[in-house]
Amino acid sequence: MKPETNTLERSQTSRMPSWELPPANIREEHEAYLLELEMPGVSKNGIEVTVENNELTIVGHRQDEPPKGEVVYRESRHGDYRRSFEIDTSIDTGKISAKMEQGILKLTLPKAESVKPRKIQVVD
Repeated sequence: MKPETNTLERSQTSRMPSWELPPANIREEHEAYLLELEMPGVSKNGIEVTVENNELTIVGHRQDEPPKGEVVYRESRHGDYRRSFEIDTSIDTGKISAKMEQGILKLTLPKAESVKPRKIQVVD
């Protein structure tokens, strides 16, 4: 899997949405790849996961409430999240599953049966 290399940013005059690139962790296990994306402020209803032409795209829509009072200082951004990954044919895209827990989206990308190691029994 290859993560995308750039993020879509909105200029002051553009009407395109502003996307934030969420941090990602990818682990390989025996049966699957595990992908975790940090998306604070996103509920499971705000997640869109799609696979098209060997590209996995994840969009997380934030449910920010307007701040009460005057904002004096702010480091967090208001944009939604978007991340794309190129996936290869060793992943069984029909069996991808996703779960959202405490602002972390966890995707399981099962390996196709054809690429899993298997033991061959020797017969007499």
